[in-house]
Amino acid sequence: MNFTDLNLIEPIAKAIQEQGYTNPTPIQERSIPEILKGSDFLGCAQTGTGKTAAFAIPILQNLSKNKTKNNHIKALILTPTRELAIQIEENINAYGKYLPLKQLVVFGGVKQGNQEAALRKGIDILVATPGRLLDFIAQGIISLKNIEIFVLDEADRMLDMGFVHDVKRVIKLLPQRRQTLFFSATMPSEIQKLADSILNNPVKVEVTPVSSTAETIKQSVYFVEKDDKLDLLSHILVNDIADSVLVFSRTKHGADKIARKLQKDNISAEAIHGNKSQNARQNALNNFKAGKTRILVATDIAARGIDIDELKYVINFELSDVSETYVHRIGRTGRAGAEGSSISFVDSLDLLNLRNTEKLIGKKIPVVKDHPFHTDNLIAQKRDSNNKPMAGGGERRSSPRGPKPQNNNNKPAGSTPTGLKKPKNKNFTRKK
Repeated sequence: MNFTDLNLIEPIAKAIQEQGYTNPTPIQERSIPEILKGSDFLGCAQTGTGKTAAFAIPILQNLSKNKTKNNHIKALILTPTRELAIQIEENINAYGKYLPLKQLVVFGGVKQGNQEAALRKGIDILVATPGRLLDFIAQGIISLKNIEIFVLDEADRMLDMGFVHDVKRVIKLLPQRRQTLFFSATMPSEIQKLADSILNNPVKVEVTPVSSTAETIKQSVYFVEKDDKLDLLSHILVNDIADSVLVFSRTKHGADKIARKLQKDNISAEAIHGNKSQNARQNALNNFKAGKTRILVATDIAARGIDIDELKYVINFELSDVSETYVHRIGRTGRAGAEGSSISFVDSLDLLNLRNTEKLIGKKIPVVKDHPFHTDNLIAQKRDSNNKPMAGGGERRSSPRGPKPQNNNNKPAGSTPTGLKKPKNKNFTRKK
């Protein structure tokens, strides 16, 4: 099937052709016709499968047929992060460039003046994060009483980020008669209950098994002591990977620390997280997309919505305590059928998360030993509420996938960038 088979109106068909779209992804192929009919929709599809176009294209077409001309908001798209909200609005703008519809994105972290001025002029489609949306509603700037289409995007992240109560407040302000579209990469029981409470006889589409990872992504694990992680990262970026890389950090402080270390080793890097201003975050993202910055270090919240064409590498500096997050992270690469690679650094504090992640995705992730910082002596540890190792240990991970190679000459040659310490008893020389 191609997009010409979906009965799209000429202005939209022309716009998506200019975007280089020819064949719809499975979620697009199955959702667009149903949403065009006006059905409520429940879509579960992994990150990178084209969910934004799956709902944005039919919304634009349905609203374009509405002959009522007024300044009321007719479609609301609620999403968890600023970056994702911006990304969605950019896509809507691209798909609807030949339509007389107006769209706007609103989010917190910036002054509200420009957003407020645009709202007062009147818009058709609003993309919003929960906090700023509720602020505008409380100030009487936004009314939801004329909403015809409501989209809850990345619903599982809404739950993870503690937005579920805000979402329920928004839903209470919506008209009873509306079309509701519900999209999520994973479908835990809490999200299923929320979907059941707001959807009316929905069409349900699950294009891949829940919490699966794309087959086009090559996944690997590197066992490494915690104190060696920064040096391992620099080693890989100097010797093994020449492309741009998205690195995930568990914390904001950790993201800054990683970026500073890479900069010290003459590797261009920027950090992006919730403590950065919106302008700083957007500049860092734009620099990464343009290739001005080679490495982008991001926390999970800040990284949602980062959509980089042909991004080949994702590195998990730490594994998240929420196993489903692994699916979202590595889904930044291997998008729309392209090949990608995911590397996860695992120390003693990550072992339990690795076990839970492998259980979730239903496969063992291969361990790469052919690097200068490999260790077979990790012992699983739990963290306390302050992310510190708890007293006592756990089971030892002795690398059951075979004995550790003893001949260091079998390792690829590598180098130590400025500031890197050499691992003990390891050959560590620059590749020719």
